[in-house]
Amino acid sequence: MTNQPHLLFVDDENLLHNLFERLFTRNGFQVTCCASALQAMDLMKENDYDLVITDFMMPDMDGFALLGHIRQHHPATRVIMVTAHANVQHAVRMMQHGAIDYIPKPFTTAELLDRVNASLAADLPPADSVPTPTKVSKTDQIASPTTPAGVTYIGESPSIQRLKTAIPRVSTNKAPVFIQGESGTGKEVLAKLIHHSSDRAAGPYVTLNCANLPRELVESHLFGHKKGAFTGAIEDMTGAFERAHGGTLLLDEITEVELPIQAKLLRVLQESEIQRVGASETKAVDVRIIATSNRNLSEALSDGIFREDLYHRLAVFPVTVPPLRERDGDVPLLAHHFVDKYCALYSLGKKTLSESLLAHFVQYPWPGNVRELENMIQRGVLLSAERSEIQKSDVYDDFFADADPILDTSAAPSGPKLATIDDMERHMILEALEETGNNQQAAADKLGISARTIRNKLRKYRDDGLID
Repeated sequence: MTNQPHLLFVDDENLLHNLFERLFTRNGFQVTCCASALQAMDLMKENDYDLVITDFMMPDMDGFALLGHIRQHHPATRVIMVTAHANVQHAVRMMQHGAIDYIPKPFTTAELLDRVNASLAADLPPADSVPTPTKVSKTDQIASPTTPAGVTYIGESPSIQRLKTAIPRVSTNKAPVFIQGESGTGKEVLAKLIHHSSDRAAGPYVTLNCANLPRELVESHLFGHKKGAFTGAIEDMTGAFERAHGGTLLLDEITEVELPIQAKLLRVLQESEIQRVGASETKAVDVRIIATSNRNLSEALSDGIFREDLYHRLAVFPVTVPPLRERDGDVPLLAHHFVDKYCALYSLGKKTLSESLLAHFVQYPWPGNVRELENMIQRGVLLSAERSEIQKSDVYDDFFADADPILDTSAAPSGPKLATIDDMERHMILEALEETGNNQQAAADKLGISARTIRNKLRKYRDDGLID
């Protein structure tokens, strides 16, 4: 091991990348951050890392699948698993499969530093003591490893029944689909269902979150680039369109793409060919596009944020996913579905929901939609431990939010006491807004994230009563 250990952080929250880099570089570490398991796998092909710290819940491939890949292909690399909700059984499962440590969120910066140092000092488990994960093909890695061919959409409300009726007609062709809906409504689930219901189901299913990518890298991730095309392009890169050839490409939050890239996207849709950054030749691609957005499209078009001609090219089949508060009767169905899902994921026995908890769920307005409900159920499954009934106290428990405040002198020498990484994140956003005169785009540029991320964070802080 070198005098400066090299850490790889894998988390789809880009703002956390700034926090990790500031914290660990000041403590003598070399730090690389990426936003997905697939990006981490690509980075590990080219670089050696002493320790990987990965979030468990990520959109393309979860941390458990990444852990299996690392243990098979990079057995000398240590892995710390991070999760928002945890219990003993889950921790034991991760450790049995090769994680050297397991950290529940939220955690303090001091705790994280201590756990990283302890993990680097610990003896690595022998490779033959860890179950060998099943090898997956390249196509399987592109598609979600947890999505079966028979994926379905849960719900019996009239709005969902209309969606289900439309899916066969939408799926049996290659015309683009534009899915609108609030955050957390299940737009990506619907996109997967369309892909798996189509004659392209055997082809790749590639997802690209346009909001999470740094602006200067969006074009490369979409179309690829040639070695030497720009500073940092040390080798050829295959873009999402080429990887999705013969299958489906989901462009998640497409309205966050800047206008010059929107023009290039329009040309690709019109001509069915792409041109890598730095290349002179073009290449034909056969890709079915599904785009999503949680923006108000009328406002985005009238404000000039999103090209009207690109919208009409994409919206051959415009679909709107309703918010959960408008899906009468679907909450119990979804809740029971997620209970079964997470009981199976964590190898737990069958569980039920208490009457009081289910009644609360039915009355709650669910501002975070289906994603919020799923998170609540996951927490309840884990915190109910060995009990067969999930109580209201299991879901609405502050067990993971009682860390003692500490003074974080490494990241903010003269700043306030910051209890957790979430506190640091909020402090950085508010500080950047103050320094830029509350200009959200300028603050986003300063932090290396999207303005949409700042808007969403501010909305959450207001909802939680953390800011006025």
